[in-house]
Amino acid sequence: MNKPDMQINIAGVELKNPVITASGTFGSGKEYSEYIDLNKLGAITVKGVSDIPWKGNDSPRIAETYGGMLNSVGLQNPGVEAFIEEDLSFLKRYDTKIIVNIVGRTVEEYCRVAERLSDTDIDMIELNISCPNVKEGGVSFGTDLLMAERITEAVKKTAKQPLIVKLSPNVTDIVSIAKAVVAGGADAISLINTLLGMAIDINTRKPILANIVGGLSGPAIRPVAIRMVYEVAKAVDVPIIGMGGIMTGEDAVEFMLAGATGVAVGMANFTNPTATIDVLNGIEDYMIRHGFNNIEEIRKSLIL
Repeated sequence: MNKPDMQINIAGVELKNPVITASGTFGSGKEYSEYIDLNKLGAITVKGVSDIPWKGNDSPRIAETYGGMLNSVGLQNPGVEAFIEEDLSFLKRYDTKIIVNIVGRTVEEYCRVAERLSDTDIDMIELNISCPNVKEGGVSFGTDLLMAERITEAVKKTAKQPLIVKLSPNVTDIVSIAKAVVAGGADAISLINTLLGMAIDINTRKPILANIVGGLSGPAIRPVAIRMVYEVAKAVDVPIIGMGGIMTGEDAVEFMLAGATGVAVGMANFTNPTATIDVLNGIEDYMIRHGFNNIEEIRKSLIL
């Protein structure tokens, strides 16, 4: 069999393969460039970028759990100007697409980041709507239908690049949220972000995280992520990037069978610096073994 075609198209952007890094787990790729060839990735999604520097939450901010990890880093980052000056110049050395995850506490903050990035050489913007809206009492943009649609519409009007909206799983009905962001103009959807969780040290009888609660990621959340990707893929017509506990190529294929066009590798990067390449090779091996010529064939092959 000939080598399978790994190319995918997300909102008009051609990626050489479906393997993407999940925001917050890969930085800008500098550290990982010592272990893998960044040119081999479909895209790099950088850590969340805000309009001004964010200092993040107090420590401890990471807790290992059975089947995953909790984090409450708090989207610490040096701001959009530092990103453009330092990280973007580094990433442009490589032949891979660049996706910038943007964060904010108000609609205006999100739009300022998108506007600043509008004349830069990035390929797509990923809108993180899991942030708390400080003007609405701290409610997450991604858990309210009207807020989700409103923030998507505002950023879409500002952004010059295709817009991916990253959905929070901490909702009752993920399909309604997905439909709301598509109505607001989302060109693609990525899901899932982390699930809210908590861990307690039974010896000190105190929460392990300084923030008390944090986001759960890793293999433990994969069945939830698969279910949500499947439901959303049936309900909307935009491309989907699936994520949540992908550790192997087989895990990635499961997301594609559920309807994802691309896949993002997150927590696995912390335990295995070559995880993205291992996942890529695993997908290709699966395609060869089962006679798939391209990614779209996998997406359409689920047997119910």
